[in-house]
Amino acid sequence: MSRITSKLAQLHAQQRKAVVPYIVAGDPQLAVTVPLMHALVEVGADIIELGVPFSDPMAEGPVIQLAHERALLHRTSLRNIFELVAEFRRSDNATPVVLMGYANPVEHMGYAVFADAAVAAGVDGLLTVDMPPEEADELNAHLKRVGIDNIFLLAPTTTDQRIRAIAELASGYLYCVSLKGVTGAGNLDVDAVSTMLQRIKAITDLPVTVGFGIKDAASAKSVARLTEGVVIGSALVDRVAQSAKQNKAGADLIASAAALIAEIRGAVDSI
Repeated sequence: MSRITSKLAQLHAQQRKAVVPYIVAGDPQLAVTVPLMHALVEVGADIIELGVPFSDPMAEGPVIQLAHERALLHRTSLRNIFELVAEFRRSDNATPVVLMGYANPVEHMGYAVFADAAVAAGVDGLLTVDMPPEEADELNAHLKRVGIDNIFLLAPTTTDQRIRAIAELASGYLYCVSLKGVTGAGNLDVDAVSTMLQRIKAITDLPVTVGFGIKDAASAKSVARLTEGVVIGSALVDRVAQSAKQNKAGADLIASAAALIAEIRGAVDSI
């Protein structure tokens, strides 16, 4: 059983929902990433999604696009990220870590090399934003070979037939996009999310997390009632960016980011 499956099963048994923060590796600098990961876990993060910076992050809104640009200025690479995850694992062997990014860096490295390096570092899952299920067989085979969960996005426009095809490939959990558009865009429509989740749950028993529209404790609480987990991305990345703009030192920046996740943890646990 993977760390992801184990964690979600544990939360289910406790009748609790997963809080899943997303940060971009190397933003605002490489030295901050691992301490920030630990701080997020300390305030209640259950799974960490670690963004792999890419030069053309097409699914991202301005906040996360800028975070990718900042990380790339520090030449953050997949190899760097494996080193960061390995460092994180030296004192945390329990919290699942999912890499979220785009196909090009993985393809450039080679699927087999990527899978071997990722599992050696302690990576638990991969979410490749622009990898359609029709082209995922080879990558999926290598991820399964090393026991890494392959996680897919489901959009409001995804048909039932396509949900079924994706669910057959996926493991760990499915990531439900709460709205049409890029990360951080639009207003959350809880009724629409509920309808989407009903469609997904009619097709698969895989746990589902929801992201792309959760900005604060209130929105996290409203969605957590419906699903197994909530993903906090743009709001957290923006908190990091604003702290960096204010020239906050590493400890203050980390504390500010952790405070947001602590608020969301409290709200989700109050359901």
